[in-house]
Amino acid sequence: MLWHDVSSDQSAAAPLAVWDAHGSDRMSVEPEDATLHQAGVIAYKVERGQIEILLITSRDTRRRIIPRGNIHRGSTPAKSAKREAFEEAGIKGTIVGPRPLGSYTYFKKLEPERTRTAKVEVYLLRVTEQLKKWPEMGERRRFWLSIGEAIELVEEPGIPALLRQLTEIEHTVLCPEHG
Repeated sequence: MLWHDVSSDQSAAAPLAVWDAHGSDRMSVEPEDATLHQAGVIAYKVERGQIEILLITSRDTRRRIIPRGNIHRGSTPAKSAKREAFEEAGIKGTIVGPRPLGSYTYFKKLEPERTRTAKVEVYLLRVTEQLKKWPEMGERRRFWLSIGEAIELVEEPGIPALLRQLTEIEHTVLCPEHG
């Protein structure tokens, strides 16, 4: 049997505190409508003086998206973003800058009739290595595209605006020693 702490000072959106029947083993349980926090990357490389953006396909609907996923306990958003880039796209690289490029919100489909709001912190990742084998290689495809092509083809809300932002700092990305 579980006991819930429903103190009057907790807001409806705050996690509930849960104990086992003996009052020990306290754990935090997020309410069903809580926002899921994720991290992702806009991965890029420079080919022939031009920036190319990596998009991957989603597993179920085959939409073109960026690598992203949950932020795991004990990890930072930037480290989680790099791990997702490796697992989903088979790439390794360096996060550019100390902060995310931006963020966006979407509705994550959990079950056929259930969704949850997810907020994704998006980091810029300069790709240094593209692997031939990676954990999700049989479930996804990779596409290297110009920024303009990526803006047109990405099927995630909020990503086109972040890619347009990237065009504004493109010179700094191409020539980091001058930025």
